[in-house]
Amino acid sequence: MSVIWDALVYAYASVAVIPVIPFLIVFYLARWRGQERNRAIKLSMDITTVFLIGCVSMLLNRLGTSFGPYILLLFMLVVGGLLGGVQNRVRGKVDARKLVRAVWRLTFFLTTLLYVLLTIVDISIRAFGKSA
Repeated sequence: MSVIWDALVYAYASVAVIPVIPFLIVFYLARWRGQERNRAIKLSMDITTVFLIGCVSMLLNRLGTSFGPYILLLFMLVVGGLLGGVQNRVRGKVDARKLVRAVWRLTFFLTTLLYVLLTIVDISIRAFGKSA
């Protein structure tokens, strides 16, 4: 059982190093299966978010904090609460499916931005040292 877990962790880590790779893989597989372009992009965004959360959490942890994934979870919960409140005021009820989809897609955009920024910060720290 340990061998299977190690293989899954290694496969996830090798694909998650550069989150553009799973995005492109999923996009081209979806297009190859006949999905229209917009649906393929949305599916790619949804799947790539998992990899981005892992990468951003790791980059936050490398900067000295030990609660990287919890920061992202807190963001998702706060945004979900805010969007749920807006949805409740506007429509009188909360559509959970739309709410989860909106939070997940906003998480994609936030983690993409954080991935780029934290990668630049991490590379600059490793290249120039922490004394700069």
